Amino acid sequence: MFRRFLLAILLPAVMVSSASAAEKISVACNPTWPPMELLDDNKQIVGFDVDMVHAICKEVGLEAEFRNVAWDGIFAGVAAGSYDLVASGVTITPERQKAFLFTEPYYNVSQIIVMQNGQSAKGFADLKGKKVGGQIGTTGIFVAQKCGVEFTLREYDDVGLAMQDLVNGRIDAVVCDSPVALYYANKKEGFSDVLTVAFRTEANEQLGFVAKKDQKELVEKLNKGLAAIRAKGIEAELVKKWLGD
Repeated sequence: MFRRFLLAILLPAVMVSSASAAEKISVACNPTWPPMELLDDNKQIVGFDVDMVHAICKEVGLEAEFRNVAWDGIFAGVAAGSYDLVASGVTITPERQKAFLFTEPYYNVSQIIVMQNGQSAKGFADLKGKKVGGQIGTTGIFVAQKCGVEFTLREYDDVGLAMQDLVNGRIDAVVCDSPVALYYANKKEGFSDVLTVAFRTEANEQLGFVAKKDQKELVEKLNKGLAAIRAKGIEAELVKKWLGD
């Protein structure tokens, strides 16, 4: 009798616990793109994209587990099903849309050119004959390649390495997404007192989270979560926290 009574008490509790457990999704990012994603002092992945995904998932009963993945293989991994989502400051482009599903856009960016203090340029034409760096496979590199100006374009595995070479005078400029450029030019210790924004390109881009083509249900859930955090003002709070007013 006691055993049956005990089971009757425990069974509903187990059922409630199981029902309330959030479905886990694996999320890949390349934490070399501050303030969108970076490693903190404890080597944990943090940043605007990370907080956005966690907030979105909370709204729709999901739980995100982040993985540190190199940028040059990040799309191949999601295509192979190694993880469910890429959240790494990915620009939505027609080429990428042919291969992957994107969520609704969650942030608008432009490309910015950063130079050393005392140096200036009003456009790519002023960089003719100079050395320009950027992170390999990013839209900053694509924009620089298509600008029609002859300069030496150096591609780096990590935008931070490009910025370091700029500080050290090995290159003349770096092209990258506006949040990243502004972070290095205005906030990053050891860089902000040396670097300045030279100019902003006219090209506007939208960032989205990336999933495999057969993950339509997941993308629909994430879109619902994105709409929810916008309506509640959570997105605006995260923008202010990581990107400023």
